[in-house]
Amino acid sequence: MTRTTDGDRPTPHPPAGTPPRPGFLDEVRDAVSLRAALLIIGVLALQLGFITSYIGAFHHPKPTDIPLAVTAPTAAATERAVRELAALPGDPLDPAAAPDEATARARIADRDVDGALILSPTGPDRLLVASASGASLADALTAVVTRAEKARGRTVDVVDVVPDAPGDARGLTSFYLVVGWCVGGYLCAAVLAISAGARPANPARGLIRLAVLLLYAIVTGLLGAVIAGPVLDALPGSVPALWGLGTLLVFAVGALTLALQGLAGIIGIGLAILLVVVLGNPSAGGAYPYPLLPPFWKAIGPALPPGAGTYAARSIAYFRGNGALGPMLVIAAWALGGAIVTMVCAVLRRRATEREASPGAAAPAAPAAPGDGTARGA
Repeated sequence: MTRTTDGDRPTPHPPAGTPPRPGFLDEVRDAVSLRAALLIIGVLALQLGFITSYIGAFHHPKPTDIPLAVTAPTAAATERAVRELAALPGDPLDPAAAPDEATARARIADRDVDGALILSPTGPDRLLVASASGASLADALTAVVTRAEKARGRTVDVVDVVPDAPGDARGLTSFYLVVGWCVGGYLCAAVLAISAGARPANPARGLIRLAVLLLYAIVTGLLGAVIAGPVLDALPGSVPALWGLGTLLVFAVGALTLALQGLAGIIGIGLAILLVVVLGNPSAGGAYPYPLLPPFWKAIGPALPPGAGTYAARSIAYFRGNGALGPMLVIAAWALGGAIVTMVCAVLRRRATEREASPGAAAPAAPAAPGDGTARGA
């Protein structure tokens, strides 16, 4: 220690060789690595995408091209009504002629149209709707047709030919069931993916993860169908059919997550959330079916697992499975594609590991420096 010339107390010095105390910026760099900072930026992007996607899809529902069957006592009257309804401002309806009421009802049951207008020469006209396809869609169709009929000086009575179940508030149970299945799918896959490293080390591990995911999908598919049906009495329809849908959907979302994780590491899990949650849920046709969504969400919804699953679940529950084949094929394509990509990533990873471990892959030894005793001995 040293003393000042004015007799102040001695000022201690740190022992020689003691490293300096880290500054604030050093502490920050130690607490938040570059990788963590990049992941936080990714989380921010997902959060903003979530807000944008949900508000963008739901803030201004507007009916566009709602399929509507139209029938009247004569073919001429039917064609005239179709032309008038097709000419409504904003194109809220996509009307098509039907030969009679029985055909119009059959088209609703087959999910070819969302409603039917039955014109009467004497009494009020009748609008047939199916609230099981979504209460908001039935409400929008009723509002559009009622205004159009009023402008023509006519009145219309509304008949719900496929009502939703008493326990299915506004037909949303199918959507919530599908959301639950999708959440289980990507969470299960995420746990399998990060529990033993960021990437599958070999094909065996990838195959085991897919097998565990399939077993989980079978169990959770059954439990979801039983809870929504017999337990809570919220959703009618065949429990075995809903079980099959749930199994396929959970496996598809999980396989998609494993595939993206195999391609991009832990970032792939975020990409799965982007596809399934940020883009898939608001475009699924749950709160607002497809004819009420903006063009972007209306276009992507049927191609993503939540949208295909919601449409198929409603078809199974209320329409005897009519219209469910197409969405089921979409989900099956995601399942097959995810499984294939997962296994391909695992095979490529193994080959890369084998190349790194092979003797021929070792770097050549550096030449000895001039004057090295080893070189002279050689």
